[in-house]
Amino acid sequence: MKLSPAEETLMHHLWTAQKAFMKDLLEAYPEPKPAATTIATLLKRMAEKGFVAYKEYGNSREYYPLIDKNQYFTQHVNGLIKTFFNNSASQFASFFTTETNLSGKELDELKAIIEKEIQKKKEQ
Repeated sequence: MKLSPAEETLMHHLWTAQKAFMKDLLEAYPEPKPAATTIATLLKRMAEKGFVAYKEYGNSREYYPLIDKNQYFTQHVNGLIKTFFNNSASQFASFFTTETNLSGKELDELKAIIEKEIQKKKEQ
């Protein structure tokens, strides 16, 4: 399951805070802030989708993420690769390296990362 853009924004605030009450999440937004009812609706949907949970303290709820940022990002990127690049990581890498404005230094850094991962795989 995927988060909507508005839910992703809220989730980023929650990942940063790690746990927060609705008022804390609302304060994390820049002006103009969304309505409290909007945040409440987003939190309810995100809980229904299994992305967040909460602990109740009287009438207040303290929310916390059930999925970490890396896990969500990994699923999102893998979905993009599957949907747009025929499930081919090499097609994705080719697109990424040719269609983005990477400098020579950035490409060298990517090459070093890939070489490091290749070495890890060989050692397994």
